Amino acid sequence: MNGIKIMRIAVVLLGLAAIATSCQTRAQQIIASTQSQVDTDSDGLSDQLEQSLLTQFAPAFMIGKKECSNLPAEFRVATVSPDPQEENGTIYGQVFPAHSSTSAAPTAEIHYYHLWSKDCGAHAHPLDAEHVSVLVRASANDSIKAKWKAIYWYAAAHENTVCDVSQISRASTIHAADQGAKVWISPSKHASYLDERLCQGGCGADKCEAMVALPPGKLINLGEPGAPMNGSLFAESKQWPLAKKMRESNFPDEPVARLEELPDTEIAWFNPGRHPAQGVISASGSTYNALSTSGQNTSAAISVAQDSTGTALEKSYNSTVHALGASTRKVAKALHVTPTEEKKPE
Repeated sequence: MNGIKIMRIAVVLLGLAAIATSCQTRAQQIIASTQSQVDTDSDGLSDQLEQSLLTQFAPAFMIGKKECSNLPAEFRVATVSPDPQEENGTIYGQVFPAHSSTSAAPTAEIHYYHLWSKDCGAHAHPLDAEHVSVLVRASANDSIKAKWKAIYWYAAAHENTVCDVSQISRASTIHAADQGAKVWISPSKHASYLDERLCQGGCGADKCEAMVALPPGKLINLGEPGAPMNGSLFAESKQWPLAKKMRESNFPDEPVARLEELPDTEIAWFNPGRHPAQGVISASGSTYNALSTSGQNTSAAISVAQDSTGTALEKSYNSTVHALGASTRKVAKALHVTPTEEKKPE
């Protein structure tokens, strides 16, 4: 008789255990579902998806071994004024739906910000907000389960200045369709380059020498302008152009269309029209170590194929003279550089 009672009790206990396990599993499913739907910055992409994309496409940054600002900084949270807390290699991210995104082909733009306590190159200043970006697309309309691939990469270098050498590239060109691109950050000025050979632009001020890999650090989601995440109130500060960079897309139609007209071995200048002036700026701005190029005039693209292509960095000083006229010749005279006179047709 006692044996039967014990068996009944055991059956009841097993049943209760099964119910408890089922409830626990269901609770975990609800929690997971809730987490996949949380959208703190209200941009239509869940926090979970944003962090997953940030992690997948995180760039491999190369920095100067003797970088004067040490490492990208982590900034104090919940304060509206940017306050570098520690130079520890923190990278900040932003993920938002691209203007080309559709329900059938979800597309997102990801910005990676390396934020520095100071720019200590020419025209030094406190605080320096620099970034690279990537446009990624899902293989299916279920953005959580889909496989995401990069389409284009962008690197900001002296952005929106006469020295602008920002670049845009197909992801396949730089072997960064499934993971982050390798990015070179010029010491002191912190311009970003998608190819190490390009790190001689920016009016001659950049030079990537003795470069080392940025050690792995924190990857923090900034959220969106007006909807900060992780206490990043400092992003809106007018002390630096970070908020402006967060509001802009780096993949507008015109540069993308221009890139698509080029061979798939080439990286395009984002603003090609600014490049003829840069050799002169290099010369007149006391960056004399850049004069070995005799005043470069760069074209609309930079080949990353083998050296037999004769890249866009090989243009002559005389082309710059032709493009800029008398003002260029005055600089040349001051530097004791004699341009070749063009022969007039007979």
